[in-house]
Amino acid sequence: MADREYGIETLCLHAGQLPDPVTGARVPPIYQTAAYVFDSADHAASLFNLQTFGNIYTRIMNPTNAVFEQRMAALEKGRAGVAVSSGMAAQLVALLTILQAGDHVVSAKTLYGGTHTQLAFNFRKLGIDATFVDSDVPDNFAAAITPRTKCLYVESIGNPASNLVDFEAVSEIAREHGLPLIVDNTFATPYLCRPFEFGADIVVHSATKFICGHGTSIGGVLVESGNFPWDNGNFPTMMEPSEGYHGIRFYETFGDFGYTMKARCEILRTFGPTLSPFNSFLFLQGLETLHVRMDRHVENAKVVAEFLENHSAVEWVSYPGLMSSPYFDLVQKYFPKGASAIMSFGIRGGVESCVRFIESVQFLSHLANLGDAKTLVVHPASTTHRQLDEEAQKAAGVQPNMIRISVGLETIEDILWDLDQALDASQKL
Repeated sequence: MADREYGIETLCLHAGQLPDPVTGARVPPIYQTAAYVFDSADHAASLFNLQTFGNIYTRIMNPTNAVFEQRMAALEKGRAGVAVSSGMAAQLVALLTILQAGDHVVSAKTLYGGTHTQLAFNFRKLGIDATFVDSDVPDNFAAAITPRTKCLYVESIGNPASNLVDFEAVSEIAREHGLPLIVDNTFATPYLCRPFEFGADIVVHSATKFICGHGTSIGGVLVESGNFPWDNGNFPTMMEPSEGYHGIRFYETFGDFGYTMKARCEILRTFGPTLSPFNSFLFLQGLETLHVRMDRHVENAKVVAEFLENHSAVEWVSYPGLMSSPYFDLVQKYFPKGASAIMSFGIRGGVESCVRFIESVQFLSHLANLGDAKTLVVHPASTTHRQLDEEAQKAAGVQPNMIRISVGLETIEDILWDLDQALDASQKL
């Protein structure tokens, strides 16, 4: 697909794949195989030495997964991608590719609960520390950087606080200190926001969400921009011979996709969070309608946010697409097509009212997922962020009376009806 800069809608349908040359199949085949036959002993050795590109073992690479990786890289306008078994795995692989014992991460404090736990507790056991800062003030990132810091980490839209980060301001701080900016772009998808265009260096996704779009599959992906100077002196593991991969120097050998090759060969290969090729197939089906679905998600979300903002049972609404939001100006800059379809709101009456609301919804689904074609609701304090204590929950933007809603594709009048009757029920003792 060279010699033309295709639109994102075309890339959603075609990037990374041509009709199968043997069968003529238009849809990417599912290569449901564990391993691949080598042409000869020399061919096998060349593959294992990374002197020849090709397939060795599905734990490391797979032709169906490769189409998904290439399509996601094209959509993000990145250089290369690596598909993995979940969004949490994408985050883990992205970070462990450049972190080791003694290193440090500076992260926004408004994060998905699992992300906070991974950074604050699990990484600490590996000798890696994290500092969490208020991302509303970009200078907070600069103040938290130490000589041990190896990256800055943010979400394009915070989960579940729905706060935004000034990407350009934070990326400038990252560049000044010779550090990569990693952005979890799950809520936005590359259709609504491309962080690389504003200075990010690595993007991660939970493909389980809007990319899949139908709640059928678990998976993740990381993409590198290809622009970060890994030879700036801060990342010797990118420059020195790899002890775990027969002495190869990843940045010297692979250049602008050296980071993703290191992620694939050192982390994915040895830790093994492999994505099923069948799930890649389903993600590719989801991507084909991403642009259509996101437009409707955004359209419905705007109506829902305005409805909630004016409902007597609702104390507050956090949705950056509202003119009343402190992040509205950032939406105009970074999310011109809309601020996705996730929002949170507070119900009058506290936790008990939240319980009555959750137990009163009719067709809205109460579950811990988002980005589905169906509208989903959850009480973060008792579910997605339950592992955090009350103080940590508040620091992450989680309030006791908070409901998170992922607005789906149902008839908007039906969504509003179910919300209205459940909110009314929440106020009845």
